[in-house]
Amino acid sequence: MAAVTAQRVIVVGAGVGGLCAAIGLAARGFAVEVLERAATPGGKLREVAIGAARLDAGPTVFTMRWVFDELFAEAGTTLEAELGLRPVEVLARHAWSAEERLDLFADPHRSAAAIAAFAGAAEGRRFLTFCAETAAIYRALERSFIAAAKPRTPLALIRRAGVLPLLRIKPYVRMWRALGRHFRDPRLRQLFGRYATYCGSSPFLAPATLMLVAHVEQQGVWLVEGGMHALAQALVRVATRLGVKLRYRTEVSELLVSRGRCNGVRLATGETLHADAVVFNGEVAALGQGLLGAAATRAIAPIPVQARSLSALTWNLLAPTRDFPLLRHNVFFSDNYPAEFADLFRQRRLPRAPTVYICAQDRDDRDDMAPNGAERLLCLVNAPPNGDRHRFTEAEIESCAANTFRLLERCGLNVSRTPATTVATTPTHLADLFPGSGGALYGRSSHGWLASFLRPGTTTRMPGLYLAGGSTHPGPGVPMAALSGRLAAHHLSADRALIGLSRPTVISGGTSTGSATMPATD
Repeated sequence: MAAVTAQRVIVVGAGVGGLCAAIGLAARGFAVEVLERAATPGGKLREVAIGAARLDAGPTVFTMRWVFDELFAEAGTTLEAELGLRPVEVLARHAWSAEERLDLFADPHRSAAAIAAFAGAAEGRRFLTFCAETAAIYRALERSFIAAAKPRTPLALIRRAGVLPLLRIKPYVRMWRALGRHFRDPRLRQLFGRYATYCGSSPFLAPATLMLVAHVEQQGVWLVEGGMHALAQALVRVATRLGVKLRYRTEVSELLVSRGRCNGVRLATGETLHADAVVFNGEVAALGQGLLGAAATRAIAPIPVQARSLSALTWNLLAPTRDFPLLRHNVFFSDNYPAEFADLFRQRRLPRAPTVYICAQDRDDRDDMAPNGAERLLCLVNAPPNGDRHRFTEAEIESCAANTFRLLERCGLNVSRTPATTVATTPTHLADLFPGSGGALYGRSSHGWLASFLRPGTTTRMPGLYLAGGSTHPGPGVPMAALSGRLAAHHLSADRALIGLSRPTVISGGTSTGSATMPATD
């Protein structure tokens, strides 16, 4: 009997979503080839070099490990066998001035005690009420939305999750208003409002639903041995063992379409590659902009420029620090939060009073980990997503840097930075790295209660073309991008087996109970 030829799938992009899709498809017997325009895998999960030192330059927080536990199990291995992880007890250290500091812990009762000492006993009690509400939001959405195919309409989500659970998630209430009901201290409102920026959004415009990020972090934050880029390397190792072929420095210029179906790609070199299906793991806005060819513009609805999420201005540094006990994750808050987001979303300019995040990559969650001499730092401030329309000048960047490091000094942290040991990344750089994004790091912003339904799903209007990555459903962030890749593998394999998208599709979650599945196409 003649051997059966495996169906061929091309994955465009070796970001987390693309690599997870490749693993899921290869585990199902597909012949998978991943094409990546950069020299290394990871997409936004990237790193930069300063001399011999390697520094994470993208996402720095590892959460929702159950997503990767399930993925690696599907591939015949375990997360522990492929990646070194250690859970942290202190989630992050926060500062408003040299005298105002607050640590949040994985244990909510420790956090409540810290908040009580910081802002009063009543605020500590309110925090525990807040935790109960964020847990309820997460439970309502985990299996009905986060780990399931995108519902087509709000009514479809109601059918999945039920009316009462969805009423509790407050989709019509803005996050800033909801936080004002929970906390009297404006610093706490500011702290928990920052979770909107994890989705590239403003707490003044995003729905209260995004408060669920607080619960996600309480489920566990892990430090990755070797840095976050080690996750991308681990995904590549597993994919390669399953037979996935990876080609770097390989740019796709066009999606090939025949009789309305996507059936391959054309490379920038002119080479054409044919396939039974294609998974696109790039910025989905690139499709609507025609960056993958005129035919591909029909695949999804165009994404308006004004709907873009936040970008970032970052500095990777090798620098000595003093006078502030940095942990791995640290946040230094602006003294004018409304003005910061007005600058970003209304004026479309670098904030004059930025909030600053620092990942101290040579430290963990203990105070006794201060390194001797220079240490590896990622310093980040939010920026407008207009890198394709505005090329930021040195004067603009240095003005923002002056405001940034002045805030750090006000909070007690002194960083001895030098040009020779600093790598700056602007929205313009990010727009060049991720075509179609304009520098936006999270796809569409999550502004308004309908935002989640406007984000593109796994399937497209074009048969044979599937989407994965942080700009697609279920949303931005490393675990969400991984879930998008797993959903792409589920949908594609179901389609190729002629089962059809009406079959229930859901990925089991880490904290769910029960075994109900949710429909994929409602």
